[in-house]
Amino acid sequence: MTPNLAIVHVHYPHGPNFRLWLPLFLLWIPAILVAPFVLLALLIACVLARVPFWRSIATFWSLLCSLPGTDVRVSTEGNHVLVRIL
Repeated sequence: MTPNLAIVHVHYPHGPNFRLWLPLFLLWIPAILVAPFVLLALLIACVLARVPFWRSIATFWSLLCSLPGTDVRVSTEGNHVLVRIL
């Protein structure tokens, strides 16, 4: 399953806290439009680097499909940032 939603939560101890919901499924519309150019560039890069084209596509797709469930937490000096990909 591809990632559909990202949640960014920023917590400041002495300032405003906010939570931002980013709909990642809306990025698929422009991604479909630029896909032929990206695939052509990837094909050229694979030929130059002597890497199998279909293996690089499979690796990219498996990386993209493994993103849901990612939970990144960063804390420093009382500030907290949480990024969750659903």
